[in-house]
Amino acid sequence: MKIVLFGQFGCGNTGNDGSLKAMADLLRDARPDAEIVCACPNPANVESDLGISSIGTSRPVMTGRVASFLNRVLLRLPGRIIHLLDPIRQLKGADMVLVPGTGFLDDFQEIPRGWPLMILRWCLAARLVGARLAFVSIGAGPIRHPMSRFFLTAAARLCHYRSYRDIQSRDFMVKLGIGRGTDQVCPDLAFALTPPPAKPRPVRDVLTVGVGVMAYSGWVNRGANSEEIYDLYMGKVVSFIGWLLEKGHDVRLLTGDIMDQRAVWHALERLQATLSPELTSALIVEPTTTLFELMRQIALTDVVVASRFHNVVCAIKLKRPLISLGYAEKNEALLRQIGLYGFSQHIEHFDLDLLKQQFMRASAERVEIADRMAIVTSGYMKRLIAQRDAVLELLPSPPEREVELAPGAPSSR
Repeated sequence: MKIVLFGQFGCGNTGNDGSLKAMADLLRDARPDAEIVCACPNPANVESDLGISSIGTSRPVMTGRVASFLNRVLLRLPGRIIHLLDPIRQLKGADMVLVPGTGFLDDFQEIPRGWPLMILRWCLAARLVGARLAFVSIGAGPIRHPMSRFFLTAAARLCHYRSYRDIQSRDFMVKLGIGRGTDQVCPDLAFALTPPPAKPRPVRDVLTVGVGVMAYSGWVNRGANSEEIYDLYMGKVVSFIGWLLEKGHDVRLLTGDIMDQRAVWHALERLQATLSPELTSALIVEPTTTLFELMRQIALTDVVVASRFHNVVCAIKLKRPLISLGYAEKNEALLRQIGLYGFSQHIEHFDLDLLKQQFMRASAERVEIADRMAIVTSGYMKRLIAQRDAVLELLPSPPEREVELAPGAPSSR
């Protein structure tokens, strides 16, 4: 039995890799006989960091002088054909191709001929090799470019199974003609991850606030006003962090992608240039490379302000009051599931004074908010296991084990 987990993994996004690990663990618990393989842009990173056997989705390189020469002479047509057919070769022998979570069906900082086209090629290949195709607890929308929308909706139509991590994602795809609102809505896969061991923390007047910083420069990568968007966002985030430090709170900077390190450096530079060393000494910066490490850091906070979706997921999983500065509907949808109305703003035009008010309210109500999170999320694991079992029903049953008989015992055959 061979199951291929397909997605943008190994690229430095802790949320994506956390979803991959959660799905792999769920599958291994139910089908230890299955071979789990990851198809992703950076297979070496997945193998070294998560211990999952992996294959690459990148364009094959034509090696050798003769092959390279012919490829150039023939206007690179042989290379394009090999690139088009390579997913079929890679997926040969797969029984299922499964997309584990992530914001799979959107075009955030993507061009149509990039990841959206890649998704369609690999989904077509899955069907051509006879594998079952499943999108499990994925996020969807927005898809702003018409060509990206065509590629991604075509891929979604090929599925044998689809489920979404929120109602908004499902409704978005229904508006694009995918399904009729009957596809399942199930929690994000990261809720299945084992959290770090809980440690008692002393009650103090001084709070530790986790502030997620993100290298956000707009929905379109390298857009015309991307640097302006980034500078405006960073200016307000730094002002908020400075206000927290002046209030006497400790501040722990959180990230969710390797690209966010740029924002961390810029925030530290600005804060050290404007605040005293005594205040900046209350800043805590520890790089994270996995979602487990992110959860460990969030466990040491009292309140979280987050932009990355899986920062929000981890805060909810660990029952930390939070404010979302999101760049898409997915953050808002998740907060609505928990009942946290009035604790979110959009990352591009959030109001600093309102953010301070939201923080003070979350701080004052943190016990009540934590209790509310515990009630809402109590059944998430059972729902994720039920979803896994429904997906596995698409596969042939595992072989029955032979019962070893004692010497001389009569056979039932």
